[in-house]
Amino acid sequence: MGYTHVHPNGNNSAKAKSNGDLHQAPVGAALDAPADGGKLIVLTAPLTETIDHAGYFIQMGMASMPIWMEGVLNRKYPKWRDVEYNTDGSAKYMPAGTRVLEASLQREFNSDDIAACLPDDLHKFVGPNTRVVAVSTHNPLGVTFAAGVYTSIFGSSKMPINSHYARLMFQQIKSNPHRNNFKVIVGGSGGWQIIQTDLYDELGIDCVVEGRSESLDTLELFRKAIRGEALPREVEVKHPTTREGILFPDKRTTFGVVEMTTGCGRRCQFCLPDLNPQIDLPKDKIMKAVRANVREGNKLISLATEDMFIWGQVHTDTPFYFPNREALLGLYSDIVNTPGVEQHVLSHSTIAPAVVDPLLIKKLSDLLLPQSPIHLPYLSSHPQKKALTPLIGLETGSVSMAKKIMPSKGVPFSIEDWPSIVIQGLTVLNENNWFPAMTLIVGNPDESDEDVMATLDLIYEVERRGLFAFFIPSIFTPLHDTRMEMKTGVTETMQLSPLQWQLIMKCWKMNLRPGQYSWWAPTAWRVGAIALWMYKLRKLNGPNFKWPLLMFASAMSEKMMGRLGKIYTGKPIEVKTRKELIAGLKPHYLQYLRADNGDLPEGYVPQARQSVQKAALALPVLS
Repeated sequence: MGYTHVHPNGNNSAKAKSNGDLHQAPVGAALDAPADGGKLIVLTAPLTETIDHAGYFIQMGMASMPIWMEGVLNRKYPKWRDVEYNTDGSAKYMPAGTRVLEASLQREFNSDDIAACLPDDLHKFVGPNTRVVAVSTHNPLGVTFAAGVYTSIFGSSKMPINSHYARLMFQQIKSNPHRNNFKVIVGGSGGWQIIQTDLYDELGIDCVVEGRSESLDTLELFRKAIRGEALPREVEVKHPTTREGILFPDKRTTFGVVEMTTGCGRRCQFCLPDLNPQIDLPKDKIMKAVRANVREGNKLISLATEDMFIWGQVHTDTPFYFPNREALLGLYSDIVNTPGVEQHVLSHSTIAPAVVDPLLIKKLSDLLLPQSPIHLPYLSSHPQKKALTPLIGLETGSVSMAKKIMPSKGVPFSIEDWPSIVIQGLTVLNENNWFPAMTLIVGNPDESDEDVMATLDLIYEVERRGLFAFFIPSIFTPLHDTRMEMKTGVTETMQLSPLQWQLIMKCWKMNLRPGQYSWWAPTAWRVGAIALWMYKLRKLNGPNFKWPLLMFASAMSEKMMGRLGKIYTGKPIEVKTRKELIAGLKPHYLQYLRADNGDLPEGYVPQARQSVQKAALALPVLS
């Protein structure tokens, strides 16, 4: 299962790139100790979380697809294991979190004592002198939102591909001949999975750190490890509270990830990142990190954020949910116009800003579409059929459920209007060739059939209106340290109701539409899905899965299934126009809206611009 490479100083120079060697490491390579005794601190991450060349969505697939489907990825991306190295054999690129840790450690330790490498190359850097192996991982055990449901749907194994490779990495660390000399410290957003499952001993882990590596407590933890002292199994370190406390790496990151903001501010009950301080990071530091990626050969940049639209509007006189158009356009313009940046992909956002400022979406599209690596020929009206696909949380179409778990999701609009916000926002996005990936949570605590039906109503409304998003449903996961940590919803696919299964399968039936260009594709899906159900899935997922699966496979028309009472076909919902949504805003919010978007109450002049207009009227007229 290991990737392969050639040594940087070997004879396979034909595979070398100008900015580093692209090579593959032989499985079973000799594990001799490094000649220099090894690095004091060695950083690593799973191969599947480090690659950035095989396709932007491949990591999402690896995080949720079961290991037996690895062959599908091998056929689609036969060279996905090919990685780039620096001349000393260290990794050319690493996940952004690993690079931030590296930058944090360099405040205390000599950079020559630190190496960042891939798991199969640990033997090159871990030796008798090594005192810490630090691991950064996002989803080591496959228990995040999407992973559990999709491994269950598509196979009997509950281990996603990424989890398999993470376990291989831990096995390599645990079996290292110098293991008794060093401590294993795990960080990253997936550390909580190890804490909750108590797999410290099985994986060979000494300590899990929750929090950001900039913390001085993190440095003290590494000092203790280097001194050979015992480490606590779990350490929680503080998140920086100011811009100045956030570190930016000066090296290449996977997918060119550069941090843009922390926190969000909408306070959703299920969200862990939203508990972090709301900070938008300085433009000069963002741009310096962008240039560092380009300098080391990266042609792709992606800004890491929980909501791109809050940048430039945090802690200003204007509420953060009214985007700062000029600031955002200035930042993204500088990024895509940086020499060497050939591609850019969007990260997370919310949908309400598309309703607040549709013209911002249009202007961002003009900037970003030319450098998007994503093509959707069936959907896009762009000359090159390019598209933008930010990640947006839909979570539910039920107003009553939304009030419970995300009452501020639609601000400045009322959560009562959540379905209308989604429809109007998606309309604006689609008109500008934004086709977002929208997450849904299935099986929330206390979720009723009426809640699921309301979400299905919204999904069917999207379909009726000819709109499109990649809907990504997943089973409720009580993430560690969130406000819903102690609540219980659906925990496995056998517990899903027929309506919940229908929601999942309806979403994926709609998601497949852009890929079914040929006459044979729908037939292949239909036959393949039915055959897989008969062979395995009917036993794995229970009787509630039958009719939703047949709906997914188009074995019978949905109208016919609805008449037979086998599925719920939805009912039209009343959708407010943008003008009606604005009319329902709190009066003092109107001053923050841009008049060039229209739909303001007749005769209203935004207060923020009234003083400017009055000053203009006071000027003498020049003839």
